[in-house]
Amino acid sequence: MTARSRGRGLAAQPTTSANVLLATTKGSFSAEAIGLAAQVAGETSVAVVLISRIHGYALGIPNPGLLPTRREQDMAKTAVTEAVRALRRQGVVADGQVAATRTAAKTISRIAVVRGARHVVMDRSDGGSRLRRLLEGDPAAGVRRRLAPSVDIHTVGR
Repeated sequence: MTARSRGRGLAAQPTTSANVLLATTKGSFSAEAIGLAAQVAGETSVAVVLISRIHGYALGIPNPGLLPTRREQDMAKTAVTEAVRALRRQGVVADGQVAATRTAAKTISRIAVVRGARHVVMDRSDGGSRLRRLLEGDPAAGVRRRLAPSVDIHTVGR
């Protein structure tokens, strides 16, 4: 597993090609999403991405208080590692990363393009109330809007 985070001395984003991108903005991957990614991948590889959200804005000034905490980053790395292991147990070649960002849909889309993914499997975010979904947006809809004609977007969950 490779992780990416600014200023923490972690490795850069992997750039090897992957036919399937398994992504989530939640704290872990569902068994249903892992199973669908393995099914869609078949004999090809899967890239696993967990988005660790940067909250708020600091008027363009870097503010470490807005970044995910060390504990949140460790939990995200653990979730990615577990997903990669589950995929490998099913005979699928997989690698993973954690990306910290404010714009989940844009980051997932960029990673899909860089990795050459033909399919994106996403856990549907549980999003909470309608107001929260309105303010934060739906990452799956954003990814679909950016990649729809050339990439198949599969969402699992609620």
